[in-house]
Amino acid sequence: MSRFYEIEPIAENYWRAIILFGRNSASYKFALAKTLFDFHSLGKTLITLEELAVPYASHLCEHLKIHPKQGTSEQSTFLDKLRAFNSGEIEKNEMISHTLRYGFVDVLDAFHNVHGKEIGVRFFIKERNKKNAIQLTDDFMLLGERQQFANLAEETESRWRLVESAWENSLSRNLMLVEYEEKDNLLIGINTIQRSTVTSARPALNGYQKGRCFYCFREISIVLGSEEIAEVDHFFPHILKQCDSRKPIDGIANLVLACRECNRGVNGKFDRLPSIELLERLFNRNEYLITSHHPLRETLISQTGSTIEKRQTYLQKAYNCSTLHVGAGGRKWQPKQQGVATF
Repeated sequence: MSRFYEIEPIAENYWRAIILFGRNSASYKFALAKTLFDFHSLGKTLITLEELAVPYASHLCEHLKIHPKQGTSEQSTFLDKLRAFNSGEIEKNEMISHTLRYGFVDVLDAFHNVHGKEIGVRFFIKERNKKNAIQLTDDFMLLGERQQFANLAEETESRWRLVESAWENSLSRNLMLVEYEEKDNLLIGINTIQRSTVTSARPALNGYQKGRCFYCFREISIVLGSEEIAEVDHFFPHILKQCDSRKPIDGIANLVLACRECNRGVNGKFDRLPSIELLERLFNRNEYLITSHHPLRETLISQTGSTIEKRQTYLQKAYNCSTLHVGAGGRKWQPKQQGVATF
């Protein structure tokens, strides 16, 4: 599944490949990613491990307070020390010392590895002349100048929350079942120990749309307050509730991110049925989430079917039903393309 970052080999999509498709046996990669964002805002490129350790450990400690399990392994000397710090058993200096000793053993070497090989762009390198330091690359610094930079930080946090929620409930990261809560744009875990907020819907979906509107490919934002803030749209209108007793209208398989113009602008979609071309795009999006072993994989399978054929049939039936209710006798909706088709 390396197609995601090979079709459009730009820095933000290499970054998304790391966050979305890299192997996750512990949450160190997410903590390191967030730490790199911290240093980008400072404009500092040469970072000693002593400097790196403080925010790196802090990010992990904050997540441990909410989700004590931050990996698949039953035991971790490093995480045990962070838990001890959170409970007041050790002081900050001792916690940082243990971070330097145990926290960077694998993550620096594994960060750029996706599907068993190095991606084509590096965002930092180990500084050979300074054994205990890393050098942020020009690619990473340029990443911060892109419109998508703020989105990437949100997506990293969202992915972390999805994965740790699965670990916390002793689930495979591929067995997360969630529902969408439209009022607050949240994904709610339903097969967890108790129903609980997992993450916001926008960052959970945005990485696979590469920061663009599902319909017209205009650039969107997932940062609250932004003028280009994405809206969570139901591909099939709410009338679909008449077509399926399972009422999948709020299911992940039916949710996409759209720009405001496409969702409810002058020529927006509203309750119109999208074109068959857009249905195929939805199918491909869902298949991509499933085959990339996204934490929402099981949710999509449970909603749409256990095989490709069943999932295709499910969408076709939903489309036919929706056509009878909202699309009969009229043209299907499709907006004018506003950007490069990137997915």
